[in-house]
Amino acid sequence: MSDKPWFEAANISEYDTPALLLYPSRIIENIRRLVEKVDTRRLRPHVKTNKIAEVSSLMMDAGIRKFKAATIAEAEMLAMIKAPDVLLAYPPTTQKVKRLIRLIQKYPDTIFSCLIDHIDQGKTISDQFTAADLKAQVFIDLNTGMNRTGIKPENAIHLFEKVNSLPAIHVLGLHAYDGHIKDHDMKTRTADCTRAFEPVIKLKSDLEKLTGRSMTLIAGGSPTCFIHAEAGDRECSPGTFVFWDKGYAENLSEQPFEWAALVVCRVISIPSPDMICVDLGYKSVASENPLPRVYFLNATDAVPTAHSEEHLVLRVPDAVKFKQGDVLYGVPSHICPTVALYDRALVVENNLIVKDWTVIARKREISL
Repeated sequence: MSDKPWFEAANISEYDTPALLLYPSRIIENIRRLVEKVDTRRLRPHVKTNKIAEVSSLMMDAGIRKFKAATIAEAEMLAMIKAPDVLLAYPPTTQKVKRLIRLIQKYPDTIFSCLIDHIDQGKTISDQFTAADLKAQVFIDLNTGMNRTGIKPENAIHLFEKVNSLPAIHVLGLHAYDGHIKDHDMKTRTADCTRAFEPVIKLKSDLEKLTGRSMTLIAGGSPTCFIHAEAGDRECSPGTFVFWDKGYAENLSEQPFEWAALVVCRVISIPSPDMICVDLGYKSVASENPLPRVYFLNATDAVPTAHSEEHLVLRVPDAVKFKQGDVLYGVPSHICPTVALYDRALVVENNLIVKDWTVIARKREISL
């Protein structure tokens, strides 16, 4: 057993920075904690967080068979590892419909589906799938208050009737992402989620009566995953759980996950007695949020004060404790877009970097 902190890599001197580090034992533990709380039959994790075939394979090893993807590349990554069921969680444009068809044709062992929230999309999908002699599997995308994509539940039956009458479309059910529901207090979050989904549950019931068949409901993300799991009549779609990050660790304190992905950087300058500068610019860590965007496990009193493309300036109590080349290990505030900044991730086992995994789905295209 190493006496080093869990996050340190003894051979980091052999690698340049900034870099993304992954810890498989922690990833596996996060997956175990998820499936301990949510039946795998009710899970449809979102791979937008990891974008890595090896990480997604670890989920399949745990019995997870259904996934969500944000891009065609992420969907293809899942097909490459023979994931049985993949939802493209995106209302596709004409160009993406063409790529989706090519994806279906190339990977016939994977069932692909997509979202729809407007009849014009339905017509486009139906026309192109008819030409390809295929049947499109779709979910009606619902807007429960996030106001990003989706149709209001009260308008969805009319859309369903129009879409379901198209010759090359089969509606599998409903999709409702509630990313706007993320209050720190679990009781408040639960109440908000329950209220937002009342019209969704009614819609599901009405559609089942109308069609005489069951409608699958895919709901939520990390903040509401366990709320939806408790309801028991829907699939849950967390993504961040697999790596976790500082933002969710602070805001979702009831969730049991641990940090499994870090960014590593080095001190490149000491501009003043209370300042150091590291090589972790906003090309290397997600920067859509205000500072601080990263929390350093081995420099907990370092406070970010300025951030630019290649540099992060930190105020520290005493810069004399640092020297050029010192390594800092950081937990990003937002891990999902951070992963997308790296072509590869360095894999750490027993305090050693032992290999790397390609972040294959950070690209917009793999082969299609």
